[in-house]
Amino acid sequence: MATLVELTRQHTSLQRDQVAHLQMLVSDWGMLADLSFADLLLYAPSRDGGWRILAQVRPATGQTIYIDDYVGLPPTYTDTSLLERCLSSGAIIEGETAAPNTPEPARIEAIPVRHQGVPIAVLGREWSERSGRQPGGLERTYVSLFERFAAMIAEGAFPYAGQVADSSAAPRVGDGVLVLDQEARVHYGSPNAISALHRVGITANAVGMRLAELGFNDAPVRQAYERRLPVIDEFEQTPEVTFLARCMPILAGGEVTGGVLLLRDVTEVRTRDKLLISKDATIREIHHRVKNNLQTISSLLRLQGRRLQSTEAKAAVAESVRRIRTIALVHETLSREPGDDVAFLEIVRPLLRLAEEGLQSPDRPVRFTVTGDGGRLPSTVATPLSVVLTELLQNAVDHGYPEGDSRGGQVVVQLTHDDDQLRIRVINNGRPLDPAFDIDSATGLGLSIVRTLVTTELNGTITMRPGEPDDFLDAGLGDQPRGAGTVVDLTVPV
Repeated sequence: MATLVELTRQHTSLQRDQVAHLQMLVSDWGMLADLSFADLLLYAPSRDGGWRILAQVRPATGQTIYIDDYVGLPPTYTDTSLLERCLSSGAIIEGETAAPNTPEPARIEAIPVRHQGVPIAVLGREWSERSGRQPGGLERTYVSLFERFAAMIAEGAFPYAGQVADSSAAPRVGDGVLVLDQEARVHYGSPNAISALHRVGITANAVGMRLAELGFNDAPVRQAYERRLPVIDEFEQTPEVTFLARCMPILAGGEVTGGVLLLRDVTEVRTRDKLLISKDATIREIHHRVKNNLQTISSLLRLQGRRLQSTEAKAAVAESVRRIRTIALVHETLSREPGDDVAFLEIVRPLLRLAEEGLQSPDRPVRFTVTGDGGRLPSTVATPLSVVLTELLQNAVDHGYPEGDSRGGQVVVQLTHDDDQLRIRVINNGRPLDPAFDIDSATGLGLSIVRTLVTTELNGTITMRPGEPDDFLDAGLGDQPRGAGTVVDLTVPV
């Protein structure tokens, strides 16, 4: 379905500021439909001399007479003289129209939508008296409220000038309505609004009293009356009850003649929000403490390694320290991130720095870079994947650039992802890989760890092969002969 902006561009001659005025009206007219117990349709004159329906809304408080959507179409009736008289005169006009789903004519109230003193469109309130709600005190009060807002629309005072507050999450009419007079005294309270007052211990008859006199927070009302603009506010009326309130002043001739206060009890929602925030903070604190404990273990192992005499034992302890630091790095990142997933790129970058610190030396200058983006991963995937990447970086340096090879080289990590898979390529331009090498037959501890984690915990696949010229060009490593270096391709379902 086309948007209001697209429809006005295709069918009307309305200017940009006029379209913006209509957009503001449509963003707020759900409340008007609920107050009027009727369908609302927005009509605008088209360039071909006819009319187009730019928007449509159904009431949540009553029965619709328009089961189908008519946005973008001409009116459902051929006689549009009422719309034309409304637009030309700038006055509210009532009449009858032929509705497509009712046996008898429907009622229509045509309201001119005025912008900067000029009627630019017509808002049609359309309902069937036979299928409508039986009028009672609530119905008469709500319709009376709608008529006051309709007068503001015809005057150009609604939607409010400079209105910027987001009303999408604001209370609706069904949540609770307090009607206020020009002195902010309660004129009427809907049953749901009275129940809300009872929940905070206000049992006195509210009619004729100001909210402050009842002990209720009247800050939204005072601000709305002073600014002549709607105010949305959330406050704790009591330590146990939280309200979301929206107050809209009713204007006539630029003066406040009353107001409407919509109330919604959001206590349970905010209680759940607080629990989620508390849970999230607790999880992050746990990750932080795990990181600290792993760093402590890493430090103890380094102290132990300094006391060892065996070169092989020192190397084994150093590799254990590196693996522990890798896992600690994941927990450190998770301790800063909300939720239980993490941007994988935020782990890969510090992993490369760790690799540079531990594997690079003046007689083996190796540079590490990363390209692409790995998306966000759950911690259950990020932790083993980080260990796998660390082992692959270690393997790339140990086998691609032996000690004393002052020429050095580059190791590039390429990340790509979609909704289903994460693909990691580790490519180096060092010594060629033996064409007969088979990772499934590798017996080294590092590759054994990689193979086990990839196939069992990550349910992924991994291959190692000599490089092709296109591989190096794609990684930004320039021209390299076929068979040079090593390419590791890792695919993990996410």
